[in-house]
Amino acid sequence: MKKSLLLVFTLVFSLSLVLAGCGSKSNDSGSAGTSPSPSASAGGSAAPVKLKVGATARPHAEILNFLKPQLEKQGVQLEVKEYTDYVQPNVQLNDKELDANFFQHQQYLDQFNKDRKTKLVKVVGVHIEPLGAYSKKIKAISELKDGAKVAIPNDVTNAGRALGLLEQNGLLKLKEGVGSSATIKDIVDNPKKLEVKELEAALLPRVIDEFDLAIINTNFALNANLQPTKDALFMEKSDSPYVNILVSREDNKDSEAMKKLAAALTSSETKKFIEEKYKGEVLPAF
Repeated sequence: MKKSLLLVFTLVFSLSLVLAGCGSKSNDSGSAGTSPSPSASAGGSAAPVKLKVGATARPHAEILNFLKPQLEKQGVQLEVKEYTDYVQPNVQLNDKELDANFFQHQQYLDQFNKDRKTKLVKVVGVHIEPLGAYSKKIKAISELKDGAKVAIPNDVTNAGRALGLLEQNGLLKLKEGVGSSATIKDIVDNPKKLEVKELEAALLPRVIDEFDLAIINTNFALNANLQPTKDALFMEKSDSPYVNILVSREDNKDSEAMKKLAAALTSSETKKFIEEKYKGEVLPAF
């Protein structure tokens, strides 16, 4: 009897040791499974990086939205926030509410940085939007009468750019060497006595009926269903130095996500998209 009890006790004790050993192995493997690497928890791929980019609707937001599927495959989740002005996209980028923006040329960015004491930087140049002259009252520039009212953008660089376009088409003459920084005060010869008025760029398509001629940025012209290649009386040429650029801050300019966005914006697919969709109204600059 004693021998039997001893045998049972020995078997029970041995069995408990085996079970304890199995439990220990199970716990070890379970602990490794509950602390996976980030890539393992995502099925072998890292979670997508979010990139929030501010843009005016056409063509900038359209181009960015075209790139969303391509960037998603590369691990970049692109969020496009649309604006109707040229100030807030830079203000919010500087305040880190955006990661980048896409709406402006270098000359505008330089002036903004100077005026606002910001340090926003160019990432890459993408396209040119030729500035154009539009009218609901005349069909040709030869019909422009003396004393005609002409509207131009009121921001420093685009005002100078518009005045330069008027000069190139023989409507006025500017002080020598003023370039894109020209203002109305720099007009030294105005043979038709044109009445030039500055207005916010986004407003120009809405008030075109109130003027004999309006110099309008292509993005706002497109938003107003104007077709630059058909409706503009004259436009900037393709060698315009006003290339629209992707802009970021110094602290994130060289991030992997930003590099992927810059590469996508200057890819052959994007070039084809711009050429086919805008048919000369927007020109690739790469």
